[in-house]
Amino acid sequence: MTTLSSGFARARRWLRDHPLAFDATLAFCTLVAMICSSFTDPGDGHGPPAFGARTPELFSVLLMTLTAAALVLRRRRPMQVLAVTAALAAVEYVLMDPPAPVVMSTVIALYTVASRTDRPTTWRVGLLTMGGLTAAAMVFGSTPWYSQENFGVFAWTGLASAAGDAVRSRRAFVDAIRERAERAERTREEEARRRVAEERLRIARDLHDVVAHHIALVNVQAGVAAHVMDKRPDQAKEALAHVRDASRSALNELRVTVGLLRQQGDPEAPTEPAPGLAVLGELVATFRNAGLPVEVACADRDRLPAAVDLAAYRVIQEALTNVRKHAGAGARAEVSVVRVGATAEVTVLDNGRGSAGRRPGAAPGGGGPVGGTGPEDGGPGDGDGQAGGGHGLVGMRERVTALGGALTAGPRYGGGFRVHAILPVEARTGEPDRPGTAGGTGLRR
Repeated sequence: MTTLSSGFARARRWLRDHPLAFDATLAFCTLVAMICSSFTDPGDGHGPPAFGARTPELFSVLLMTLTAAALVLRRRRPMQVLAVTAALAAVEYVLMDPPAPVVMSTVIALYTVASRTDRPTTWRVGLLTMGGLTAAAMVFGSTPWYSQENFGVFAWTGLASAAGDAVRSRRAFVDAIRERAERAERTREEEARRRVAEERLRIARDLHDVVAHHIALVNVQAGVAAHVMDKRPDQAKEALAHVRDASRSALNELRVTVGLLRQQGDPEAPTEPAPGLAVLGELVATFRNAGLPVEVACADRDRLPAAVDLAAYRVIQEALTNVRKHAGAGARAEVSVVRVGATAEVTVLDNGRGSAGRRPGAAPGGGGPVGGTGPEDGGPGDGDGQAGGGHGLVGMRERVTALGGALTAGPRYGGGFRVHAILPVEARTGEPDRPGTAGGTGLRR
């Protein structure tokens, strides 16, 4: 049984891949069926049909052969094949009595037309074929017009039209489902690519913040150590210790950030929490050790969501880094984080005069470019100073706007610079809070 079914499946696949061979086989089988039926006399209706009671005329055999041969082209020329078979069937009804079953080929041709055209065309062509052949059988046949053979022509042609239309509808339904599935698959792939791009952008921002902050501190402390190495070796050792601490912190944060790129199942997945306002005191201490006085005012209220907490920490980190790089000697900074209704406001101020390498266009006496806005905000600098490509401010603004907040940066009246971020407490990033993220606003000062 298994061998038989597998052989039937192979034959079916071969015929489906070779439609012309299938149509030729169908035409041959139709011809055999018509010839066998032409030897059968249906009788007067009171007894069973008698096989061999009559013999078809040579003209009828010719018509049956022509209509069967026309079926070979039913897929390529469906309307033409239907016209030829219907015309030959009508000729059989008009000239021969009793007629041979040439109409079998017309039924198959009508089914093909109905399965390959639209429904209005099927209705028009089907009604025309049904009416024409039934009228020819009723008018020119020797049997009464109400005989079952005449109504059989009407029934078989109508059935062919209905079956072909049903097959066409089912084929269209299956194609629609397949197209919808393919569209959904493409949508999933596009969504996956979009999420990957967003994750890469977020990781790139984290890497920029970590590297810019710690490398700036390492650069400052290394310069101090080189300056006092000969005269005050104890202070040089202290500066080198700060360099070591800053580099260690940079490596740790880089390990955490790059660890996000690990594939599932990779060993030593990162478990360290992401930085937040809970460790703001340690961040401020690194700047104080680098020679930048920083005053902090932070209202210890409700815990912030993880995404908002991280964004506030990164804004403060980037702003203080730029103060240290560009505000000049003797600059001081102030940091404040307060809850105002449903938002958290982060402000970083400095009173610096600016360094010689600052971007031209700063206001006289303008302070350090703590993420200056550049041309669009009227500020003098960017998050990377003159050497960078402006990624500091761009990163801060992207972080804030991704949460539905707003960020402004520019010179202060009377000198200095100001960065102000408004973050909604209800983040709209769609990212779930990462486990272990420090979300409190309390400080270790």
